[in-house]
Amino acid sequence: MKEILIYVVVAASSLFVLGYSIHMFLGGVVSQETEGNVIMIACALGLAAMAYMVRDVLQRRRKQREATQTRR
Repeated sequence: MKEILIYVVVAASSLFVLGYSIHMFLGGVVSQETEGNVIMIACALGLAAMAYMVRDVLQRRRKQREATQTRR
């Protein structure tokens, strides 16, 4: 249970850093609307990547748990 909390904190901070780095890179160069759109798209892609990683971890743990149960 503790590791889930750690994963959530890391995911939230990663999305914050991703959005902020895009803001620092594009701030003042493009309009605020464009900057906001780019940040939203990047954060959505980052969230999708994190969701894929969570799905992969859950599948691996499920297979590992099933393999452990069949050995008994």
